[in-house]
Amino acid sequence: MHERLVGRSGILGLLAVSLAVLLGVAMAPRVDADENAPGPALSGVVPPLRTKGRWIVDARDRRVKIASVNWYGAESSDFVVGGLDRQPLARIVRLIRRSGMNSVRLPWSNELVERNPVIDPRRLAANPPLAGKRGLEVFDAVVDELGRQGLMVILDNHRSRGDWCCDEEHGDGLWHTARYPESAWLADWRAMAARYRDRPHVIGAELRNEIRPDPGLGLKPTWGSGDRRTDWRAAAERGGNAVLAVDPDLLIIVGGLDYQADLSGVPEHPVRLGRPGRLVYAAHDYPWFHPAGDLGDDAAFAATLRKRWAFLLEEGKPYTSPVYVSEWGGCQRPSDDRTPCDRASTVFFDTFVRWARSSDVDWAYWPLNGTQSTGYSRRHGAVENWGLLNPAWNGYANRRSLRRLRTILKPASEATRSSPPGALTPQRTLR
Repeated sequence: MHERLVGRSGILGLLAVSLAVLLGVAMAPRVDADENAPGPALSGVVPPLRTKGRWIVDARDRRVKIASVNWYGAESSDFVVGGLDRQPLARIVRLIRRSGMNSVRLPWSNELVERNPVIDPRRLAANPPLAGKRGLEVFDAVVDELGRQGLMVILDNHRSRGDWCCDEEHGDGLWHTARYPESAWLADWRAMAARYRDRPHVIGAELRNEIRPDPGLGLKPTWGSGDRRTDWRAAAERGGNAVLAVDPDLLIIVGGLDYQADLSGVPEHPVRLGRPGRLVYAAHDYPWFHPAGDLGDDAAFAATLRKRWAFLLEEGKPYTSPVYVSEWGGCQRPSDDRTPCDRASTVFFDTFVRWARSSDVDWAYWPLNGTQSTGYSRRHGAVENWGLLNPAWNGYANRRSLRRLRTILKPASEATRSSPPGALTPQRTLR
């Protein structure tokens, strides 16, 4: 997530923040997980998935609409998804299923893979069976529980060093750093692909999150320049082919430049992988990516997206491809200091939902988390006021937003069906 998001949570003294969080856990209004829920998004998707024009389809050639939520934390210096100190893992996953979403984007860092530290037991307080386990073991448990409950998983290399993301002051703007060179990035992706290649519900690999300038390296990313240090398009080809050499069934997801807001270079310099039907482009969208006049103006909003990346969804073009909007969101509840949601965030949320309904795009809401993980400008346990879940992690934060999200779960062609499509049916082989 772009750093401009983090300033919304008020900065209070430690005692005040702690009290607010405790009250949030004890008194957070619980939205019953069963109330008005569409039920698990199960429709017998048959992996592996592949691309067909602008769509993602399964092995039976049926459209699969990816409707995800981001569950962050494993990419942070906590090295574990958020919420495991508040609720049992299975209960959190059940809330995702009952929201109607069919998949989860799981961020991870290279530091997690290479250090694989033992997780602080305080971060696992509600999950005693996970106590004493290392980061990747807990990550395994999360991936496996998602599969048990019929949810697909997209692996997202969010950053190199474990921390919050993203800005230009804290590094990791490119896919390589001094500590984690490209060779490490490739090796870590091979390791992750090998680790999960026997889990067919792990469907995608988003190669890197929010490519952007890195002043510490003195480099700005390019697309198609041929400079090995900066050409993200060429690096994505190397990374994607490295992953496919280990697991040829994964979708390879490639974001654009400028914090994943710009794919305008694709028509002239498309990403070309060694295996057809694997490439999905990714975009992010937030209120600050738009001129003020876009918010609430559906035509202006759509025009901005089309200029940057939504043109890829046009049928019958040489560059036609699926686009996965792997981050977008809006404020769901007041922050710790009770500052209400800003109007721009609320208007953006509604405008994006209308656009997503008309465009029938694949997407991932940011974030699931009801509380923050550790990181720069973040405090573990503070209210995550954009989170889908409340700070107790025992229900949804905002009834209205959940109802709105449920209007964009289904493919447009199936909008009249009674249950949302596009998730794996739980079975023994999907551990």
